Amino acid sequence: MSPLVRTIISRLLLGGLTLAAVSVIIFSTVSMLPGNFATAILGQSATPETVAAFESHLGLDQPAATRYFKWVGGFLYGDLGESLSSNPGEPRFVADIVSSRLRNTLLLAGVTALIAVPLSIVLGVLSALYRGTTFDRVVNGVSLTTISVPEFFIAYILILFLAVRLRWLPTLSNVNDGMGFVEGVRLMILPVSTLTLGIIAHIMRMTRSAIIGVLASPYIHMAKCKGASPARVILRHALPNAWAPIANVVAVNLAYLVVGVVVVETVFVYPGIGHTMVDAVRTRDIPVVQACALIFASAYILLNLLADIIAISTNPKLLHPR
Repeated sequence: MSPLVRTIISRLLLGGLTLAAVSVIIFSTVSMLPGNFATAILGQSATPETVAAFESHLGLDQPAATRYFKWVGGFLYGDLGESLSSNPGEPRFVADIVSSRLRNTLLLAGVTALIAVPLSIVLGVLSALYRGTTFDRVVNGVSLTTISVPEFFIAYILILFLAVRLRWLPTLSNVNDGMGFVEGVRLMILPVSTLTLGIIAHIMRMTRSAIIGVLASPYIHMAKCKGASPARVILRHALPNAWAPIANVVAVNLAYLVVGVVVVETVFVYPGIGHTMVDAVRTRDIPVVQACALIFASAYILLNLLADIIAISTNPKLLHPR
């Protein structure tokens, strides 16, 4: 077995162990929340018999270990249980609630990635190519500003200027399956812009640093001496050799993007899994909270594993850390 395959398998096993540990933390944290969940849902006027029957129906009277393994086993088979907000005769399954919202979140994150990743790489290359110019200073200044400002503040600034004062866009992004394509795009402009500004600076600055580091190499000077144009030097010689750190930071930011949509979805009332999780916390819907948290953890761990594997694949030195 080659060192690369062996390293990738070890990373995957480590990711599985990490996810198992995270599932224990999620279950324990939610279970230790103060208050009685049955009383919170049924109301303070519910009789002890009603509360006991409700807890028995949901399995809350079982030992914690039994409930944990039942929850994990159901998750592996796609059975996330029933929502606590279900009526006795009309159960609402968590998988049905989460699936449509997860699709909306992946759409939002995917559109953001398609815009942010190419744009940030182009800006990073141009900033490295015109290092020290006014363009470089402006791009770096804007990137430092967006890194320093939290996403919810950026979202409110965009709402203030583009939605409230100029009235170009709606303040809320409550998309649904029945609306047209143009209206859906219009509703997604603000959340996509907020997420793009949040991750573009990290990728752009890493691209700039990686390109500048490669430009000091002897083979770059040789290409310049042979009369290669600046664009050819960057695209043909510098960028392929600087791709390892760029690909790594892109994968890491995509992992952050999937998890970071919680704040943006809440601000714009976007019907994604992040907004669903916040609503479930507010209504104390434990199965929905656990499912959303485990999905976020799984996505974050998998994308970080992807970043690790990309870094190892593009830099053979990492296979032999000694």
